[in-house]
Amino acid sequence: MHPDLLALAASLSSREERFALVTVVRREPPSSARVGDAAVVSEKGDYHGWVGGGCTRSTVLREALRAIAEGEPRLLSLSLEPAQGQRSGIVALPMTCDSGGTVEIYIEPVLPVARLLLFGSSPAVRVLARIGHAMGYRVDVVDPDADKAAFPEAMSVSRAISRDAVPRGAHVLVATMGERDLEAIEAVAAHAPAYLGVIASPKRFAQLRDALLARGVSREALAGIAAPAGLDIGARTPEEIAVSIMAQIVERRRAATKAQDVQDAPTVELLAEPREAIDPVCGMSVTIAGASHTAEVRGVQYYFCCAGCRTKFLADSARYVGSGTQARRP
Repeated sequence: MHPDLLALAASLSSREERFALVTVVRREPPSSARVGDAAVVSEKGDYHGWVGGGCTRSTVLREALRAIAEGEPRLLSLSLEPAQGQRSGIVALPMTCDSGGTVEIYIEPVLPVARLLLFGSSPAVRVLARIGHAMGYRVDVVDPDADKAAFPEAMSVSRAISRDAVPRGAHVLVATMGERDLEAIEAVAAHAPAYLGVIASPKRFAQLRDALLARGVSREALAGIAAPAGLDIGARTPEEIAVSIMAQIVERRRAATKAQDVQDAPTVELLAEPREAIDPVCGMSVTIAGASHTAEVRGVQYYFCCAGCRTKFLADSARYVGSGTQARRP
């Protein structure tokens, strides 16, 4: 992979942005792509690199955005006869480049590491930090009295956190045992965390809820809080409490993934089902966002998978105009 693409991938990762690494893993001539050609596609639809001619770009962009939205890799096979390329685990698609050939492209989504943000330093919090770290979460602890030595697994231990520094899609536990819990919940709730649990009795949380409403926290945000935190498994010891909380986090995380009910729902909906048009020449789906080849005839915008299809269209537009191939949403 070109050093510039590696630097871009590192930058996107450091900013915790979703993106996909795209790599050519197999080709048959006369395809212009070469094994090892690579590209990076951001969750916003920015396309960097090269994995074949412009005729493959819209296909790769569409499939990369879907891979990012679903969080699952995919292997594409683009050929002149896609039906013959149908194999288990492969997405077979038509090759529309005039040069022909076959190219197989692997798309790997790169998603931010799951974040576990813990407020407090109680025994249950210390156990939860160990469990979260063992499960691959990045753990951050916020408590004015916390000692880094007590949380060797944590990426950071800080005395306070600003409201604009809450990690995107974090899983948050407030376990300050009545100290600064109001401020912690208020700082986090507005960011729609993937999970927000509070270790508090029903009576204590009812008081917190009234106080938070008075401070302007929405009822919708409060309705999503798990209080008391954790699944009801009869937990008593710090270890059992930590296990019940992590089990609840996993339960909600998997349910959200299955329903694609994530924090940035409008963005994911756009990524999962990009607005598309049909190339009037070859019949291929073209992602409108960032489309490089377009033409307007009689006030209707047409989109093309490559420059060749656009040239054919402009040479005999009457043959294609009115074919119902303008923009659509699948």
